[in-house]
Amino acid sequence: MKDDCIFCKLANGVFPTNSIYEDDTFNVILDAGPATKGHALILPKEHYDNLYELPDETAGKAMILAKKLAGEMSRRLNADGLNVVQNNGEAAGQTVMHYHLHLIPRYKNDGQHILWQPSEPSKEELEETRDLLKM
Repeated sequence: MKDDCIFCKLANGVFPTNSIYEDDTFNVILDAGPATKGHALILPKEHYDNLYELPDETAGKAMILAKKLAGEMSRRLNADGLNVVQNNGEAAGQTVMHYHLHLIPRYKNDGQHILWQPSEPSKEELEETRDLLKM
């Protein structure tokens, strides 16, 4: 646990939360400023700034937990869909530098817009990017 990290403190019970799930690795809490009803955060109890620092095993467990919770949340809240959102770095919208995964139930006409504006790269630009990233 990192002493100056608010999410470490929330994940480890230093401050009270509206927790909906907890195990040895994660605490899942309702977001205090939710985008929609049921918006929750999957918080690892150990501190990692972002996805780049997250161990593979923890990343896998986070996604398995997200899948499990997404189904239950959607069913219990009668959601029409669900966003799984994870931001890395300030430019990507990360405001708290502790890895976390948002589970955001979606409802028809909920007024939220968690989408991007598609660009129109040329065929050549796509091929260049593909060649740069191909592993």
